[in-house]
Amino acid sequence: METKEAIITLLKASSCVSESLCQTLKPFGVSLQQFNVLRILRGQNGNAANLSTVQERMVNKMSNTTRLIDKLIDKNFVKRSICKENRRKIELFITEKGEALLKEIDPVVDECQEKMIQKLEPNGKNNLVKLLKQLIK
Repeated sequence: METKEAIITLLKASSCVSESLCQTLKPFGVSLQQFNVLRILRGQNGNAANLSTVQERMVNKMSNTTRLIDKLIDKNFVKRSICKENRRKIELFITEKGEALLKEIDPVVDECQEKMIQKLEPNGKNNLVKLLKQLIK
C-alpha cells in the first residue's frame, strides 16, 4: 500500500504544481511547455538550438515540439532560420520580444514557486529534491 500511496501522492503533487504554474502563465498568453521552450532558448545565450536540442531539454518530452515552436514563432517570441553551413538544419533563436516576455514572467513564476515550496519544513526543499532525483535517475 505504501508504494501506491507514494506514487498517487507524487502524481497529485505534480498535477498541483503544473496547474499552479499554468494559471500563473495564463495572463501572459503562453503555456507551461511554451515557457519551457523559451527558457531553453534563452539558456543558449544567443547560440542556435535545433529541434532535437529543445526536445532533449524539455521537462515534458513530447512529440508536438514542432507545433509548440511554430506557435512561438507566430507570436514573434522565437525565430527560425536555415543554417548556412548545412541547409537541411534549422536553427532556433529566442527573439528580443521573447526575452522581454521572460523578464516580465520570471519574477511572477519565481513568486508562484516560492509560495508552493514555503509549505515545506526548513530542510524539506533539499530532502524533496534529493528524493525526487533518486526517482528520475
